[in-house]
Amino acid sequence: MRPDWPQRWLQSALGYEARDLALFTAALTHRSASGRNNERLEFLGDAVLSLLVAELLYQRFPAADEGDLSRLRASLVSAGPLAGIAQSLGLGEELQLGSGELKSGGFRRESILADAFEATVGAVYLDSGLEAARAIVIRFCMPLLEALPQADSLKDSKTRLQEWLQSRTLPLPAYSVESVSGEPHDQHFVVRCEIAAKDISTMGEGSSRRRAEQEAAQRALAQIGERT
Repeated sequence: MRPDWPQRWLQSALGYEARDLALFTAALTHRSASGRNNERLEFLGDAVLSLLVAELLYQRFPAADEGDLSRLRASLVSAGPLAGIAQSLGLGEELQLGSGELKSGGFRRESILADAFEATVGAVYLDSGLEAARAIVIRFCMPLLEALPQADSLKDSKTRLQEWLQSRTLPLPAYSVESVSGEPHDQHFVVRCEIAAKDISTMGEGSSRRRAEQEAAQRALAQIGERT
């Protein structure tokens, strides 16, 4: 371990000078390594990040309802986007990992990177307060926020189909399981979606009933789009 770790990385990547380096040593230490790890800080950082992202979304989308804001926040604070931020910061190269995680490439694993970024946010919050954490979140999350799609596009197919029908005072679709095959731990579902008012019947398949229903709903939406 370098004698200037992790202060040098904090200054170059975040432009931040720590008061308590022990917090950031923990934030960058995975549970597979010995010593204090980042699980508790990840828990705290997740809450701080969710709050600050919610605040940004609330300010940026004044017309969005609670459901839209929740979907937008979920799309921002999920593992993929957070891991992308971590990669841009070179965070993976700074992580302290156990030998097993090192051999398996844990420093590139999405979940590990996302957790470490959340832990870093938590460490900044404890070290310097909410305003310092807010500055970090604005700096690194704002580009993702500005690139967000319309909230409606984040709704799942069943929700979008239901809302389309309700907006036209049409009956809701009927879903029925046509078949279930495979072993209990590896099942395959086939589901039918029927919209009597539009004379539409579609089929969906998936490893769960929910996934099959979503596929059937998506195909129903496609048919509606072709007819309108």
